[in-house]
Amino acid sequence: MANGILKKLPEDLVFLILLTFPVKSLLRFKCISKAWSILIQSTTFINRHINRKTNTKAEFILFKRSIKDEEEEFINILSFFSGNDDVLNPLFPDIDVSYMTSKCDCTFTPLIGPCDGLIALTDTIITIVLNPATRNFRVLPPSPFGCPKGYHRSVEGVGFGFDTISYYYKVVRISEVYCEEADGYPGPKDSKIDVCDLSTDSWRELDHVQLPSIYWVPCAGMLYKEMVHWFATTDTSMVILCFDMSTEMFHDMKMPDTCSRITHELYYGLVILCESFTLIGYSNPISSIDPVEDKMHIWVMMEYGVSESWIMKYTIRPLSIESPLAVWKNHILLLQSRSGLLISYDLNSGEAKDLNLHGFPDSLSVKVYKECLTSIPKGSEYSTKVQKF
Repeated sequence: MANGILKKLPEDLVFLILLTFPVKSLLRFKCISKAWSILIQSTTFINRHINRKTNTKAEFILFKRSIKDEEEEFINILSFFSGNDDVLNPLFPDIDVSYMTSKCDCTFTPLIGPCDGLIALTDTIITIVLNPATRNFRVLPPSPFGCPKGYHRSVEGVGFGFDTISYYYKVVRISEVYCEEADGYPGPKDSKIDVCDLSTDSWRELDHVQLPSIYWVPCAGMLYKEMVHWFATTDTSMVILCFDMSTEMFHDMKMPDTCSRITHELYYGLVILCESFTLIGYSNPISSIDPVEDKMHIWVMMEYGVSESWIMKYTIRPLSIESPLAVWKNHILLLQSRSGLLISYDLNSGEAKDLNLHGFPDSLSVKVYKECLTSIPKGSEYSTKVQKF
């Protein structure tokens, strides 16, 4: 009956009413009529649905972990959750991601994004783009760029975002190319930047880009305000390296003064807290810091891009963590423990909880996302097909 009433309403009013529905309902509504199907799949509707006002109850969690199979090879598992009050409720069964190329390593298989509801899972070769809400995914072709004989190419950072000038999604990969010297140590390193345009599945290299050395940590490659962010080291300090997905230009951003010193005792992570660009400083899991002195510091950049606007928002007593992962509902910090457990820390109450989810140590990755109807670009006629999971 409700559908019959909606059919009689003016199209503009139907448009506004449909914007209030979740993705699962909208996918069902496409079957009601051809007109509704066209409307719900239109770029205008999808963009308005992405930008609609929501609250933290509309946040969902994509959780990636690695486990070992009977042959001692790593398997990547994706889990999808909704939840309230630290209780995670599965949305549908877990997925075994069989496309990843590395079976012997579980560290460099991060989730990157989200961007308009799309999230990417990557390793040093393969990238998978998925929409958790529509349950669509596509495997992108690997970068064709290698290195000369006798040299090594090491992927140090990956990012995913949207080019608002050319109007397409991109994957960017930062690699270091180096030769191995006679003493076994790497020789001089050269930066290589590969960019993949998802509208055509074409890879290209950016010309003559020399960057500071990427300082890889699990919680980096974060997209914020159309920029992807990593940590890097210059000759004198630690910085945040920023890449503009539209202009394809790099620039450095200063960290708080107390965090910029290069040290092996401290690690850093990037998250979004209450829509603000946020830095987390924590102890290197294998450092020799006295547990009594061990603390986690959370810095918020009050005005994005202005280094003088960093303020220390929280200081947290030690939780024996491997790394931070994400912020959920604006006050729950999601972390991985050194034993591979997913734990939450409530910034308001100071309460830590074991969420009863675990994987191989140092293999966890989490993305908090809002459901969107965004279509995964189909690429060219020769591209891999969009599939359902």
